[in-house]
Amino acid sequence: MSIIVFGSINIDLVATSPRLPVAGETLLGYDFFPAPGGKGANQAVALARLGIPTQMVGRVGADSFGKELISNLQATGVQTEHVFIDETVSSGVALITVDVKGENQIVVVPGANGRVNHEDVERLSYLLPRSTALLLQFEIPMSAVVAAASLAQQAGVKVILDPAPVQVNVPDELYQLVDIITPNEVEASQLVGFPVNDSESAAEATAVLLQRGVKCAIAKLGAKGVFCATNESSFFIPAFPVQAIDTVAAGDAFNGGLVAALFEKLSLREAVIWGAAAGALATTIRGAQPSLPNRMTFDTFVKQYLRH
Repeated sequence: MSIIVFGSINIDLVATSPRLPVAGETLLGYDFFPAPGGKGANQAVALARLGIPTQMVGRVGADSFGKELISNLQATGVQTEHVFIDETVSSGVALITVDVKGENQIVVVPGANGRVNHEDVERLSYLLPRSTALLLQFEIPMSAVVAAASLAQQAGVKVILDPAPVQVNVPDELYQLVDIITPNEVEASQLVGFPVNDSESAAEATAVLLQRGVKCAIAKLGAKGVFCATNESSFFIPAFPVQAIDTVAAGDAFNGGLVAALFEKLSLREAVIWGAAAGALATTIRGAQPSLPNRMTFDTFVKQYLRH
């Protein structure tokens, strides 16, 4: 059995600066580096680094970035047989600015990710019978996300949705196809229409998402922790204390840790703890995929937490 990630594959072009620029402003930066990214690819790598068999389904362009992105996925252990090379468009690119506090701004040019279509969804049908979960995000067309979620539900495969970048007009039918939704504060706020910035507002937001049809809603509150709710119960997990320097892939790491725990048949509470731990570790290293923890680092970190 394995996990399927259906989503974006990008090259991240990362610049560090003293603070995030305002409109019309030019800042001198400290550093620049390219790194493989894309929310889909990040989550696939997060899972593979934790030792979980992972299949990536998506698209790259027929350019040097595309070749590099596929090679990188393969090097981390992700299966790429169902990554399609599209000769009509460039690979996806994310332009990322990170300030000294680790906060970031991101502009994504979809490229090949924007061409994901029914042909890519059909590739999922071959993988779903041998999979336990499907991870989705919003960096590919919404029509493909909904179609993939529908196929997964029909196959009895759990659907985990990271609603990023957030879309205001999410189809009602998608909520009803989702087993677990994992928005951060900004995404949760935009999905429900009111500010989400603490456990109390997170409880209200997750209740709204449950009413829309999801089976489990998890609000990621950054350094404040994680709030999780189902129709039966809810709980709060405090954030792991770390010195954050770059939050760019923390959400992707969270989903990797969460789904890895579920793959290993741990409880929902344990899975949220795993997600919080993986997300915290990812903030301590610069870059998206370079920050995603391997299993040895992750296990050591979690054991130290459980001792306390």
